[in-house]
Amino acid sequence: MSEEMLRQRARTLRLWGLLAHWDEVATQGWVSDLVRWSEDEQRRRSLEYRTGKAKLGAMKSMASFDWDFPEKIDRAQIEELFTLGFVKEAINVVLAGPNGVGKTMIAQNLANEALLRGYSVLFTTASSMLGELAACDGARSLAQTLNKYTRPQLLVIDEVGYLAYGTRHADLLFEVVTRRYEQRPTVVTTNRVFKEWGEVFPNAACVVALVDRLLHRAEVVHIQGESYRAREAELRRQRKRSTHP
Repeated sequence: MSEEMLRQRARTLRLWGLLAHWDEVATQGWVSDLVRWSEDEQRRRSLEYRTGKAKLGAMKSMASFDWDFPEKIDRAQIEELFTLGFVKEAINVVLAGPNGVGKTMIAQNLANEALLRGYSVLFTTASSMLGELAACDGARSLAQTLNKYTRPQLLVIDEVGYLAYGTRHADLLFEVVTRRYEQRPTVVTTNRVFKEWGEVFPNAACVVALVDRLLHRAEVVHIQGESYRAREAELRRQRKRSTHP
């Protein structure tokens, strides 16, 4: 590595004390070590900070995902998502399927991969996000909260469709999706087909526009099958019966 490249790295790190004495120490072997150590520590601190802000919660690695359990799942499509091309191209991702087929697990792992690649991420449930937005008591508070969900380079909204919401909530979700539209990607998990979103947001005039805006530039992943959690619960019951006849 040239001395100028090393100096540029030190400048990026804002090692002003080192740069002030550059001509005196540039040829010393420890300078490149210092720059590398500083870069490593900066990356570690950045990941730690972004992970704390992301709110991913407890999660399982994709290494433990049972690809054979769902009745229908496009493994190649999902593995392609983990290259994070959709983040660079600001393409939304919708993980659609019944409860318990691994939608949240996939979404969490996509978010975690984005964190490891240096992106800012926020993971939230639909009920938490819409509840927080709806509770804002003034224009300034609402603007600040909308910015919270607009700013991250990747936003994950989990569990759209599990609860029904009012018109106000639909308008707020539309606002978040619109602000991020073609700028920053959003990952959504849902247990409802899109024609049923009118039941999730009954009487909301913006539902058609919301779905249209979400899907205009989106990768839709359909997963079908029985609940993995229900299967695990049944296996536990069977083991208990066999242990205690």
